Amino acid sequence: MKKIPLLFGTFICSSLFSVAIQAIDLTAQLPSRLSDVRAGQQQVVLQGHPVEVGQQAPDFRVVDQQFKAVSLADFTGKPVLISVVPSVDTGTCSLQTKRFNEEVARLPADVVLLTISTDLPFAQRRFCEQEAVDALQVLSDAVWRDFGSNYGLLIKDMGLLARTVLLIDQKGVIRYIQKVKSLANEPDYQDALDALNLMLAKD
Repeated sequence: MKKIPLLFGTFICSSLFSVAIQAIDLTAQLPSRLSDVRAGQQQVVLQGHPVEVGQQAPDFRVVDQQFKAVSLADFTGKPVLISVVPSVDTGTCSLQTKRFNEEVARLPADVVLLTISTDLPFAQRRFCEQEAVDALQVLSDAVWRDFGSNYGLLIKDMGLLARTVLLIDQKGVIRYIQKVKSLANEPDYQDALDALNLMLAKD
């Protein structure tokens, strides 16, 4: 078996590494804007296309804990609450996810509750098993960054999503957006739940 010259082998490895780095950057062409969301004292730059209340909710593809693709279109005709967290492996995100998991039992059966983060599905599965999170769906935006891109919530240079709660009605229209100003803080749960109940009463 012929040996590959060291310099040639190094060139190939370097080239492959360069291609891999380019392939990983799925967000290079996304619009960016300085937001009022802070990580500590630092304002973060959000990437993607921001959404507004009253517009049709953009579809997106994420994956479940078995890497099966899930899209917003899968829940057509149902009211949807999306709890967006930076990472389920942090204390605040854990509290947020467990709180909404508890709320499922108090809501009508047709209401869909989702938690979306950029954690890998393996980490999400471990978290759900450890914390007995089994009433809502915990989904990953790690594969395509499709949700973060379509909703303008991807934090530049961090690969995380900005903490947000969104409500989408049965017609697929965004009815509520609560973007938490500090990544360290929990959302206002009562405000989001009151908005959900008001939305359900109108539908």
